[in-house]
Amino acid sequence: MGIILKNKYLLDSNIVIYFFNGITDDESLLEILKHSFNISIITKIEFLSWHQLKQDEELNKKAKEFISNATVYELDEVVANQTIKNRQQFKIKTPDAIIGATAIVHGFEIVTNNFEDFKNLGLKITTINIKNT
Repeated sequence: MGIILKNKYLLDSNIVIYFFNGITDDESLLEILKHSFNISIITKIEFLSWHQLKQDEELNKKAKEFISNATVYELDEVVANQTIKNRQQFKIKTPDAIIGATAIVHGFEIVTNNFEDFKNLGLKITTINIKNT
């Protein structure tokens, strides 16, 4: 992979979950995380809502520590308006519409394994390899 620009990428919830759970060790993701650990507030909510965290206090602590390293982009008026446009134009779930809108508004490339969720938004999309289990 070439030069990674700082703050170029926004990670989708699935990528954060896959990385945290060791489901991916894709070298490009490791490089992205070094320079560009950006997430939407929706990703933080989805990640920290994972049911395993409620049952395992140590895992919950690790998850909160891990996510504290991310730059979290809040749902502001500009992102909300773009989310509305996304939902009006395309059949897209609200969380994905917010993540997509966050990427559009802040000029990020999306890192996801759900290409289909974002393909119509005009975003550059990077997918990550998942370990074969």
